[in-house]
Amino acid sequence: MSVAAGKPAGFWRRLGAYFLDSFVIGILMNTFIGLVGETATEVLLMLYFLLLPVYWNGFTVGKYLCGIQIRRVLDKSPPTVKNMLLRFFVGSFVYAVSLGIVQIVSGYFVITREDKRSIHDLIAGTEVVRR
Repeated sequence: MSVAAGKPAGFWRRLGAYFLDSFVIGILMNTFIGLVGETATEVLLMLYFLLLPVYWNGFTVGKYLCGIQIRRVLDKSPPTVKNMLLRFFVGSFVYAVSLGIVQIVSGYFVITREDKRSIHDLIAGTEVVRR
C-alpha cells in the first residue's frame, strides 16, 4: 500500500475519473444503443454507476484508472447497494431540484473540506479515497 493510500481523493483526481467514466459510457452507448435501444442503454449506464462499485470493491473504470475508490465511511468497506442508491438517486435529486447550485457547492466541498467529501458522499455515508 502506498503512502497516499486511504487519503481523501481530491477534486482533480475525481474529475479525471468522471471524464474517463464518461468516455467509457460514450463507448457503451454507441455500442449498445443500436442493439438494445435507447431506454435499455440508459438502464445499463445507470447500472454501471450503481452496481459496478458495489461488486468491484468501490471502483468504476475511471476511478480504477485514476487510483481512487468509493468506500463506506463507517467501516472503510466497499459501498453497498443502499450506499450507491443514496449516492446516485438522492444526490442526483438534490442536485436537480437546486438547478445545479448544490452541485457547485459539492465541488467546493471536495476542494475545501479536509475529508474531501461531496454532498452525495455525505448523503450516502461514503468517501472517495486514494487506493
